[in-house]
Amino acid sequence: MFIEPNLSGKRNGWIEVICGSMFSGKTEELIRRLKRVQFAGLKVEIFKPAIDTRYDESDIVSHDTNTIRSTPVTSSQEILLMAQDANVIGIDEAQFFDDGLPDVCDQLACKGLRIIVAGLDMDYAGKPFGQMPFLLAKADYITKLHAICVKCGAIAQYSYRKLPDDDQLMLGAMDVYEPRCRKCYYEKED
Repeated sequence: MFIEPNLSGKRNGWIEVICGSMFSGKTEELIRRLKRVQFAGLKVEIFKPAIDTRYDESDIVSHDTNTIRSTPVTSSQEILLMAQDANVIGIDEAQFFDDGLPDVCDQLACKGLRIIVAGLDMDYAGKPFGQMPFLLAKADYITKLHAICVKCGAIAQYSYRKLPDDDQLMLGAMDVYEPRCRKCYYEKED
């Protein structure tokens, strides 16, 4: 993508959202896009929720162990404060952020920044997750990724939780979740 100048001489900003189930490659795609921007010499700031310490305290790490430096934050307002000199903002695990994240992304895009956000669009119960529906509504570009169903090999858009727990927030990887297609998700066979 290129940045078109507007009439005021400032560049246009936009919001890109990468969504899908667990193990669909969301973080891998986010890292890929951010590394390309860094290679182009643009100033990048990358954020993740401080609660996500599954693979690393600060870096964003994909399930394939691809990694990129990031700053853990406890609220979306911290992103506004730390993004002042950036051209591009990357945000991972957007579903874990507070309800201010869509407005923060909108404000930054209005200032001419490219915002790239990745997150789960649905929780383990198949319901919209956190602020993702609001980010999807504000997005200029949406990429929906799919995993492969571990039961039948079809495309998977659901994150099936293997452990009996009703809490919406439960961090985990293949030990806790597996990707399933619609048919296998609703059959809920183990």
